[in-house]
Amino acid sequence: MASAVFLGFIALSLFLALRAGKGHSKQGVHDFFVASRQFGAWLVFFLAAGEIYSIGTMVGFPGGIYAKGPTYGVWFLGYILLAYPVGYFIGPKIWEAGKRYNAITLPDLFKGHFASRGLEVIVAISALFFLLPWGQLQFTGLVAALKGLGWHVNPVGLISIAAALAFTYILIAGVRGTAYIAILKDILMVAAIVITGVAVAWEAGVGPVFKAASQHVSNSMNAHQLTFAMSTMLFQSLGFYVLPFSTQNFFTAKSANTIRRSQVAMPLYMLMYPFLVVASYYAIAQNVKLGSPNEAFFSAVTHLLPSWLVGLVAAGASLSGLLVLAGICLAIGPVVTRNLLPHVPETRQKAGAKVVIALYLLLSIVMTLATPNLMLTLINMTYYGVTQFFPGVIVAVFGLRVSARAIGSGMVVGQVLAVVLYVLNPDLGGLNLGLVCLAANVLVMGTLNLNTRRSQIHAQL
Repeated sequence: MASAVFLGFIALSLFLALRAGKGHSKQGVHDFFVASRQFGAWLVFFLAAGEIYSIGTMVGFPGGIYAKGPTYGVWFLGYILLAYPVGYFIGPKIWEAGKRYNAITLPDLFKGHFASRGLEVIVAISALFFLLPWGQLQFTGLVAALKGLGWHVNPVGLISIAAALAFTYILIAGVRGTAYIAILKDILMVAAIVITGVAVAWEAGVGPVFKAASQHVSNSMNAHQLTFAMSTMLFQSLGFYVLPFSTQNFFTAKSANTIRRSQVAMPLYMLMYPFLVVASYYAIAQNVKLGSPNEAFFSAVTHLLPSWLVGLVAAGASLSGLLVLAGICLAIGPVVTRNLLPHVPETRQKAGAKVVIALYLLLSIVMTLATPNLMLTLINMTYYGVTQFFPGVIVAVFGLRVSARAIGSGMVVGQVLAVVLYVLNPDLGGLNLGLVCLAANVLVMGTLNLNTRRSQIHAQL
């Protein structure tokens, strides 16, 4: 029964993608990747939520709570909530700059404002490098979700099927397909989390569950942990909306006000997290042996819910991972065909991007199976590298007078320093190393720009 319900929802998602593509069979590159900037507030809302509340919400967050206790939740919830006001204020500005420069990708934004081919290439290569591991993260979560169905299929088969589904969503209607599927995914995800949390509270009781959990996980933070949590919240909230696919989502909106309206409603999703926490502690309270912390949420699902609801939960989790995977692909494809291969005519960029997407999915499958530890290590670097785009984005969207050389130099210094500090792992007094690198980025950018302006003044004299 669980498999039948699961497959039914997957079939429904394909139907929604087909409906989204109706009347758009001859999509141009702008329509395929950013919906010709026609999405209203609700579609922008669901598309953004589809990227934010991914399979990590149902696998990673419960796993972290199960293994580390509520202190993990302080960071996880804190940085998302702090990111929303950042998005409310800079999101409309990003949209305005994107429209001004006819941008599809984040490197397009830098290219349009700074008129620098070198800076465009730096941003494009950085975006590709730091996004590559995210596909592997989604595949890992998808395998964990599908195990809940009791499928005894080789991981190669599961991963290949997931990649094929994500590619199919993209082929059918591009970003329009993923936006419509996101509506179904959000309904299923929220329903799955609330139902599971209620089932745990009904079966085991909230008080007993938390009492049992308190004997196994820490409920307090020392000064070092608190410093790290606070600095990480600040750092990741700044990087949240300069991820290449997050920026591209802004470009789909039909107006700046559309983004403001969608951002106002985003915090409503936080209401599902208490149910997630309760579900996360079920395995501890019932002394269930898990193969890994990532199985915490699905432990409650498989023990407490009827078969058809297990299928619903697995569908919600799988669609969460598939949508993020599709979103990453829709960001990576045009970065290659528009920004790294500038001589590809616009009429051929969509076809070229599809080839790039297929190659990326194939590479992700190979890397997931061959070197999973390497990819998981690189995932930790994603925010460290991507957030270095933040100063440049601020300069571009607010029209500040900073040279491309200063922006590029600061960005490269921040990213290289992040890799070095990550490898050496020095004691930074609890500060998130990415925040330290961002400070170095801004310092280099400011110093070089000041020297450039001084040189220009002296040349005029």
